[in-house]
Amino acid sequence: MAVGIFGGTFDPIHMGHLRVAEEIREDFSLERIYFVPGGRPPHKKGCTMSGADERLSMVRAALKGNKFFRASGIEAKRSGPSYTIDTLKEFQKRFKELYFLIGIDAFSEIDTWHLYRELFYHTNFIVMTRPSGRKRTIPEMLPDDVKRDVKKINDGMYRHASGTNIYLRDITQIDISSTKVKALLKKNRSIRYLVPALVEKIIFEKGLYGAYYGSA
Repeated sequence: MAVGIFGGTFDPIHMGHLRVAEEIREDFSLERIYFVPGGRPPHKKGCTMSGADERLSMVRAALKGNKFFRASGIEAKRSGPSYTIDTLKEFQKRFKELYFLIGIDAFSEIDTWHLYRELFYHTNFIVMTRPSGRKRTIPEMLPDDVKRDVKKINDGMYRHASGTNIYLRDITQIDISSTKVKALLKKNRSIRYLVPALVEKIIFEKGLYGAYYGSA
C-alpha cells in the first residue's frame, strides 16, 4: 500500500491543509494519507501551541467524511521530542511505500532535522511548491552531504541513491494559514470557511486561541 504522511503542528488544521493533501493524493494515487500532528516538535521550541491532544482532536474532526484521510496520534502520544525519523520507521512496519508531504520552505531546512540524511532511506518526498513562488531545484535546497547522493530524472523528479524519489509538485495556493486563523480569533473575527465546521466547533467549545461564544 502506498500511503502519504503529512506532518505538522496543525494548530489549527485548516482548509488549505486539506486541499493540498487531496491534490497530492490524486496526483500520486495514494491509497491513504495520514495526518500526523507533532507532539513536541523540536523546531517549535519556545513557541506556544495548543496541547497535542487538542490538535489531534481537531485533525480527527477535520478528516471526517473522507475515507482516504486518517489521523495518527503516533507523535502526539510520544513522550519527549517528536522526531520524523522515528515516525517513518514506525510506519515502515506497516506499509511498504511511503510518501512524505512537505512544504518547500520546510524542505529547504531539512539539514536542521534530526538524522536528516537517514530520512531519505525511509521515504519518498513530495515537496509542495507554490506556482507563484520562485522556481527552485531540489539540489539547491539540499545540503552537500545529501546532494551528492541525488540525481535528476526530470524537472520534477530526483532519485536518491537509496532508490527513493523526491518530487516537486505545484499545489493550489490558498491564502490560509494557522497564524491567520488565530489572528482573526484574537480580533473576534469569523473563521467560518477557513476551517472545517467541526474544527470551528471544537475551537469555541474549548476556548482555544482566545475564542469564545458570542464572538464572530
